[in-house]
Amino acid sequence: MADPAAAEVRFGNNVRIGGHDASNQRFDRRNRGVYHIYEGRPRNPGCAWHSDGRGGRVKVCHLQRIRPR
Repeated sequence: MADPAAAEVRFGNNVRIGGHDASNQRFDRRNRGVYHIYEGRPRNPGCAWHSDGRGGRVKVCHLQRIRPR
């Protein structure tokens, strides 16, 4: 029987999600991130931390896609 795997994601320098800078962020099982990318302007743009109900928290971001020129 194998032990469960523990993972952590670290975003390094120059990381982009939908054209937005997401550099130097760290997510694990306690602190998670959810990014919603929209073609048009989202209703509530920006990021906010929310409780996940299990002792952790979730960073929820609603971002508009930035197109490269």
